[in-house]
Amino acid sequence: MFNQPIHILAFAGSLRRNSHNKALLHVAQELLPDGLTLEIYDLAELPFFNADVEAAGPPDAVLHFRNRMKAADALLIATPEYNYSTTAVLTNAIDWASRRHPDGKSPLDDLPVALMGAGGRFGTVRAQNHLRDILLHNRNFVIPSPQVMISYAGREFDEDGTLLNDRYREQIANLLLSLRDWTIRLKQPELMATAV
Repeated sequence: MFNQPIHILAFAGSLRRNSHNKALLHVAQELLPDGLTLEIYDLAELPFFNADVEAAGPPDAVLHFRNRMKAADALLIATPEYNYSTTAVLTNAIDWASRRHPDGKSPLDDLPVALMGAGGRFGTVRAQNHLRDILLHNRNFVIPSPQVMISYAGREFDEDGTLLNDRYREQIANLLLSLRDWTIRLKQPELMATAV
């Protein structure tokens, strides 16, 4: 078993101050089970990915993001859905995190990932499916279930960003438990024999 809590780096694919997906991260923080710590990271400072900028030396904001990811055991990503897909904010962050150093390694490589999202009629199902494909590049294991897809998000949060629906709160709590359990299994290969 882990000798210390599993550390989760959490971020949302929205820059909007009152984003429902940012609010989801705070719900997760409230519901955090034993054995986990959660750090919410704001992607607003990351510049748009440019290979010329990278070649000149990644900006401080990028280095900080990558360092926080190196310190994480797992990721929690909350995505909106724009135009039937995930957001440029998220794909840009993944672009920066996925870049491999001369040693062939990236801080994103092999991290377990849990996805959730709050959106419109279909609750970010397409965005989450696209993210699963994108994360294959760095061999990320995306937790298969439970799936947290909050439909008509404007109806499910109050003005303070409180999630009102207990069913969704229970789904988030179970997603965190699943992320904890799968992270332990993936980080300790001897336990993979018990994986289902």
